[in-house]
Amino acid sequence: MPNVHIPIQAIKGRGVSHRQAHRLEAVARDAFDDGWGALDEAALARGEAPPPVTEVRWEDCKSAISHNDSPDVGFNLGLNPYRGCEHGCIYCYARPTHSYLNLSPGLDFETRLIAKRNIAAVLRRELASPRHVPGLLAIGTVTDAYQPVEREWRLTRACLEVLAEAKHPLAIVTKGSGVERDIDILAPMAAQGLAAVYMTITTLDGPLARRLEPRAAAPHRRLRTLRTLADAGIPVGVSVAPQIPFINDDMEQVLEAAWEAGARRAFYTVLRLPWEVGPMFRQWLEQHYPDRAARVMARVQEMRGGKDYDADFSQRMRGQGVWADLIRQRFHKTCARLGYHTEREPLNTSLFNPQALRAQQELF
Repeated sequence: MPNVHIPIQAIKGRGVSHRQAHRLEAVARDAFDDGWGALDEAALARGEAPPPVTEVRWEDCKSAISHNDSPDVGFNLGLNPYRGCEHGCIYCYARPTHSYLNLSPGLDFETRLIAKRNIAAVLRRELASPRHVPGLLAIGTVTDAYQPVEREWRLTRACLEVLAEAKHPLAIVTKGSGVERDIDILAPMAAQGLAAVYMTITTLDGPLARRLEPRAAAPHRRLRTLRTLADAGIPVGVSVAPQIPFINDDMEQVLEAAWEAGARRAFYTVLRLPWEVGPMFRQWLEQHYPDRAARVMARVQEMRGGKDYDADFSQRMRGQGVWADLIRQRFHKTCARLGYHTEREPLNTSLFNPQALRAQQELF
């Protein structure tokens, strides 16, 4: 598929305006003006072409739980019901994972999703295994488990039902207000020390959030979700990630608003631009903030040792240098002033009951 630029007005509600070629493609194609480009752009500007629609494909996964030993992550068990994410966050570090599917990390990542239709059954089997050691299971750390397609497919809810049955601890990270619909599962689990939810709020600026995260819930809606979950007795926290120099400079205001909404834990990361995310983010800057694009990237590179990104575990989440130190000081001073904890909610692993899952399996 050609890597053709599409005018930004033609893709309302999407994070990128082009199909970014992925790093594993054997053939790369560039746009070529054959003389009809101006007419095509004029037709698109008049709204004669619909925006890209979301396509969902099924996948029968072989495993549900992913394992990692990264020293800077804080958990070693993860679960993600979907590949790709409709939220379309321009900064998403997971975009390059679509390259392994021979799909673009650009528009394909937002519009061509993979739903793991058997994930709940596979999760049940893995939790029932004598080899499974219970620990914090983080849900939605790669792609959002409460992106819009969850309203229809309900794969996340199916997994929660299995986890509740087994009394297995979990923590959810999301930008989706759809998590409210699973309060009936999460609240009883939280009462037993088995569940916590972290809402990512990058900024309180509505127009900026719409550009950064076009299909995620609005900032005020995420704050309302925090309050709803907290009122239901579910421990809630806030992620103010990623921090982007000269773009989302209202970290303190976000932390204050989230505290008022009931959040008691907080964490952050700085902008990460692995692989194809770098050129996509640069194009986004030129489209939306051309006056400060060079300044933003200069600070990003300052935090990454002169590069767009450095994957070294010692600094990939927090960065290095003066600007990274400034962000760190702002975060910790604000958390100290408000009373936030900066470590994850401690969850209970002692109640884990795999026998409940095994007993049901024996019925079939």
